[in-house]
Amino acid sequence: MQDETQAIKRYAEFLRASRALYNPDSQQDSCGVGFVARLDAVPDHDIVLKGIEVLVNLEHRGALGGDKSTGDGAGILVRIPDAFFRKQLKQMRFDLPPVGDYAVGMVFLPQDENLSKKFRDALENLVRREGCEVLGWREVPVCSDGLGQLSLSTRPAINQIIVGRSRIRKESFERKLYVIRRLAEKEIAKCNDEGMDDFYIPSLSSRKIVYKGMLTGTQLTTFFPDLTDSDFASPYALVHQRYSTNTLPSWKLAQPFRFLGHNGEINTLRGNINRIRSREMTMTSDVLGEDLEKIKPIIDESGSDSAIFDSVLELLVMAGRSLPHAIMMMVPEAWGKKIHMSEDKRAFYEYHSAIMEPWDGPAALAFTDDRYIGATLDRNGLRPARYTVTRDGLVVLASETGVLDIAGDNMLKRGRLQPGKMFLVDLEQGRIVPDNEIKAKIARQRPYRRWVKENRIELRGLFTPSQVSREDPESLRRKQHTFGYTEEELKMVIAPMASRGQEAIGSMGNDQALAVLSNKPQLLFSYFKQLFAQVTNPPIDPLREELVMSVMNFIGRAKNILEESPEHFRQLRLHHPILTPMDMARLRNARHPDIVVREIDILFPADGGGPALEKALESVFTQAEEHISHGATILILTDRNMDPEHAPIPVLLATSGLHHHLINKGLRSATGMIIETGEAREIMHFALLSGYGASAVCPYVAFSTVSEMAEEGLLDNPRTPESAMDAYITAIKKGLLKTFSRMGISTIRSYFQAQIFEAVGLGKEVIDKYFCGTPSRVGGIGLDQIARESIERHRRAFPKHGKPPRILEAGGAYHIRAGGDKHLWSPEAIYKLQHSLRTNDYEMFKEYTRLIDDQSAAHATLRSLFKFKNTKSIPIDKVEPVEKIVRRFASAAMSFGSISKEAHETIAIALNRLGAVSNSGEGGEDPARYVPLENGDSRRSGIKQVASGRFGVTIEYLVNADELQIKMAQ
Repeated sequence: MQDETQAIKRYAEFLRASRALYNPDSQQDSCGVGFVARLDAVPDHDIVLKGIEVLVNLEHRGALGGDKSTGDGAGILVRIPDAFFRKQLKQMRFDLPPVGDYAVGMVFLPQDENLSKKFRDALENLVRREGCEVLGWREVPVCSDGLGQLSLSTRPAINQIIVGRSRIRKESFERKLYVIRRLAEKEIAKCNDEGMDDFYIPSLSSRKIVYKGMLTGTQLTTFFPDLTDSDFASPYALVHQRYSTNTLPSWKLAQPFRFLGHNGEINTLRGNINRIRSREMTMTSDVLGEDLEKIKPIIDESGSDSAIFDSVLELLVMAGRSLPHAIMMMVPEAWGKKIHMSEDKRAFYEYHSAIMEPWDGPAALAFTDDRYIGATLDRNGLRPARYTVTRDGLVVLASETGVLDIAGDNMLKRGRLQPGKMFLVDLEQGRIVPDNEIKAKIARQRPYRRWVKENRIELRGLFTPSQVSREDPESLRRKQHTFGYTEEELKMVIAPMASRGQEAIGSMGNDQALAVLSNKPQLLFSYFKQLFAQVTNPPIDPLREELVMSVMNFIGRAKNILEESPEHFRQLRLHHPILTPMDMARLRNARHPDIVVREIDILFPADGGGPALEKALESVFTQAEEHISHGATILILTDRNMDPEHAPIPVLLATSGLHHHLINKGLRSATGMIIETGEAREIMHFALLSGYGASAVCPYVAFSTVSEMAEEGLLDNPRTPESAMDAYITAIKKGLLKTFSRMGISTIRSYFQAQIFEAVGLGKEVIDKYFCGTPSRVGGIGLDQIARESIERHRRAFPKHGKPPRILEAGGAYHIRAGGDKHLWSPEAIYKLQHSLRTNDYEMFKEYTRLIDDQSAAHATLRSLFKFKNTKSIPIDKVEPVEKIVRRFASAAMSFGSISKEAHETIAIALNRLGAVSNSGEGGEDPARYVPLENGDSRRSGIKQVASGRFGVTIEYLVNADELQIKMAQ
């Protein structure tokens, strides 16, 4: 027991000191959420108790720590119980002002008394400085009995500050409290004191209050006795039970936050953060006035995705938008032409799509501002939310039905929240507002339909140039060599796209050497891998979910997000992000006052190295700033003008570098970026460019290549050059939809700037300066090596003597070729594996394993770089026998169809012989496999995985096990 206690204490210390080891960008939530409300809005202690009951009944959606008593987080948001606080503070011998003239702040403080006093004093000074008064402090009574040791060891001291309105106008009081809280968070965050992480303000409001912590639902009332007091009454209670996915749970990340509780994850978070940061320079607000500058930066990037969403929602509401309006902006329903909806509502969504990108889920959000309490789902509806309305005026909504016992004869209405829809209770009017009514009202509060119609800008409305000249064969061949095109790519990647309008089909897995370990110069694209959605289950299917997916985007100068005007919509609307040379000519010749295009060459000296490349990038950044200061609304980064003396800067480096430079300068929202490059040709290239800031891409060399292949009859389906280019664009659009759907993202507006990638093999200096926020866990090359690889390709295109080779390099990324890239699965290894199995030759099998294990001669993977130290051997009789070890083996959950029937059953037979277990994969298995074979072998998988689907539930169970292991994805 003592060892366990020490381990928990060490882990608690790790939580406090884990900043260097843990990336807060990974904060995501998978939880249970719900609310209870009275339609007549009469404060009632029973509502609080019912909210707690909902929380307890959702406890299975939360998670426990290893000590079985530490919850990931639970909490409740209610209206400030006036009678309760009057009673409590009267005992402390001071009276409260009338309702609305005072606020209560829930404050987490360090346990150290000196630090706690320091932070309290700092908060009091801010309150007075901002024109309010401190009426007093109340120490919140808590009972730590029953808390887990981890929760207990990290528990903050919890106090409540009582703030008086003083000379602040009543209608401005709530906004002033918002400013005070943000100032406190910012100023105390600057402290270097050890306990600063324990300072946090869950709520500071004249309307509502949050009780929460690193607790379970059942622990909440025990820990906070306030909640059981009969005077603790509210007309509503919004509750949340947390299941932290890939996160370190903490007291301050428990929910609800100030406005909402969130079930799911925000897959687009990095891009949302970048775009909010880029908008801060242009933000002004008549409502917030000079206070707006005090609260910047708007968001605390160390928070979870839910906390960051809550911060932006709070800003929009405090700046004057209604809560339902702000929710509609951030989580819009699908509104494409095929969706049946009113033109007014469609215009509302189209107008706001130029202002705010969707915060793509999956997400179920419950929210309240004290007047409204409601919930919404994102456009895909991959999170459950069910509601019940009773005859006596009770409204219950939660992640599942049955969270409260309600008599059948008292049931008035039950239902399920639909994708993109809003369930809203207006406590002021005492009624449930239908989705259509609330959205129709908001959609008509401004003339959005007229604004959209009169201010829409599209490519077809710009100047139409004459026919664009075609690339001559020799010039095209030089450019293909410069950008590393190979014959293999032409035949296996570009030809299928241009022939069939589809991405080429290939097998799963990639045994090619990592780019940083390759013996060939690699495009910078090859150093990046897309991440995947951690808790999106199931992933979005871009074919079946076509109605909710979109590649439409806007490009141009973005306006102040806190205001609305016709000019906010004056950006170029692109139906998709792939521009043709004809489109580029239209843009270059545009005469529209809101489309001011300037061009920047992304080139560097072909005889230079890393310093020359860095200097060229700085020149690009300087030119961009100058163009923006002179009114440019669109910047074109182009490598078209390369020549024998100038090599192209890797286009991803230039794009991301400029993107982050402009963010840091506060200029990113002032301009759009179009990339004209010969380097991009595969789906992943376009995805990376979009993810790192490109609004649109013109792959001019790829288009010229497609046209040439069509003219020479090298495509599977005979096509004209024009139709081949159309098919190529179609393939890119489909590929992009498939690519960002893997991240649970539905629109390119959300994927844009999201940089949901990790780098493998890029050094810290490159990442920190040009790819800010991108994980690169193992370090790697710098600008010198990047420049060298680019120059090596350039020299092949521009040799010192003679012309470039007429034939492109053969390649070797997809097939093993002499002189090509290294591959893990060599012909020799495949031969030895197959031969050893067919002949039952164990020595041959050992030769195969030596080839796979010993990669020191030809490094292809990270593990090939590891070396084992010589240490003292362990006596073999001290080692567990292999027969016992293999019984703990389990194969991966490969669904039937991901591999062949023969392979799936062979794995099951082999693991059954070993006494280990195989996994059926989703969907279970054919009952025919339950019947033993004649030789006694069994094809039956030891682990069954069934019942997975849109409801987000996966059940795995072991054959012959006594209990089901139920894993709730949400």
